[in-house]
Amino acid sequence: MSQEAVVNRKIQGTQSRSRLRTTIQIAMLSAISAVLMMFEFPLPFLAPPFVQMDFSEIPVIVGTFAMGPLAGVIIEFLKNLLHIVLHGTMTAGVGEFSNFLIGCAFAVPAGLLYRKKKTAKNALLGMSVGTMCMAAAGCLTNAFVMFPLYSKAMGIPMDSFIAMGKEIIPAVDNMLTFVLLCMVPFNLIKGALISGITMLSYKRLKVLLKGE
Repeated sequence: MSQEAVVNRKIQGTQSRSRLRTTIQIAMLSAISAVLMMFEFPLPFLAPPFVQMDFSEIPVIVGTFAMGPLAGVIIEFLKNLLHIVLHGTMTAGVGEFSNFLIGCAFAVPAGLLYRKKKTAKNALLGMSVGTMCMAAAGCLTNAFVMFPLYSKAMGIPMDSFIAMGKEIIPAVDNMLTFVLLCMVPFNLIKGALISGITMLSYKRLKVLLKGE
């Protein structure tokens, strides 16, 4: 066997081990994220009870930082798929679809910024931008896609959502004010909590995040 063939074989072996490691990490983080998604809770001072807070985006953002935005999207997808399989869905899949879109809006911008320079400062900057993108995406998707789909799937009039929002925040009187006054603050708080917990864990996760 020539020296070049030996080198090529070693390279292929290294690439194969790298792909296997990535696959295992994605599977592990997806499973952890799906479990965390089951421990959800409402923020009754801000949004109706069907809008639930959870910390399942933490493994997603860790995977995004470690392996890139595409891996983050895959983890986000598998998380929601596993949640449906293991826990079922009470929203005809609409809630999981919404969670996937909004989660990607958070993870992808954060991952793109962090990939440029893998530092704590860039991680914080990326998650800050991701939080803003998540709030904006949540506003648009909830108003024009998710609530209309949920209304049709569950047979609940759109006015019912507005009424539930008005009980919490009296200024809510239409879908626009509902998403602006309830959903946007909800997603901003969610993004801030996820970012804070991730940053507190940054030093412990540093080896994984830098792929060392």
